[in-house]
Amino acid sequence: MSLPRADYDPRRVCLNPFPHLHLGKHRRTAGIYIAGALFAIANWSFLDAAIYSAHARVPWEEEPPVHVTFVDWIPGICSLLGYLVVVLIDKDRIKGDDGFGDSRAVWRARLFLFIGFALMAGGLAGSITILVLKYVLGNYPELFKYYGYANVTQNILLMLSAIVLWMGQSASGEYEYNLTL
Repeated sequence: MSLPRADYDPRRVCLNPFPHLHLGKHRRTAGIYIAGALFAIANWSFLDAAIYSAHARVPWEEEPPVHVTFVDWIPGICSLLGYLVVVLIDKDRIKGDDGFGDSRAVWRARLFLFIGFALMAGGLAGSITILVLKYVLGNYPELFKYYGYANVTQNILLMLSAIVLWMGQSASGEYEYNLTL
C-alpha cells in the first residue's frame, strides 16, 4: 500500500488536477466569448442543414430521398435544455462554499448538474444514433449524410461550449480580489 501524496486533498474528485491555463487577466472574458462562439457555431451548423434540407432539389429525382424532420431536432433540444440547466447552476452551491446552511441545497445543485450533463450526453447519443440509423444505414448519397453530420456537430459543440463556459465562469474576473492574511 502506498502513502498518499503530500498535496492530496480527500475532498477532491479527480486524483490528477486539471492543467492550469494562464490566459492573463482577461481569461474569464475570453472563456465567455469562446463559449458563445461555440454555441453560435453549433446551432448554426444544424440550422444550415435544416434549411438546406427544406430547399434541397435533386436533379435526378423529383423529390429528395430524405429530409430533416422533427426526429432530427430532438437531440438538439435535449442538449439545449441540458446546456441551460448546467449554465444556470450557481457554482458556489456545487462546491458547498459561502456557508449555505442547507446541506440539501448542495445535494440538489449537484443533482441538477448531473441531470444537465445527462441531457447533453443523451442528446449526443441520440444524434449519433440518428446519424447511423437514418443516414448511414439508409444508403443515401454523401450529400444527404450532411444532415446527420450537422446534428452530431451541433451536440458536440454544445457540450464543448458548456464546458468552456463553466471553466470561464469559474475563473476569477479582473475586478475580483483575493484577500488572504
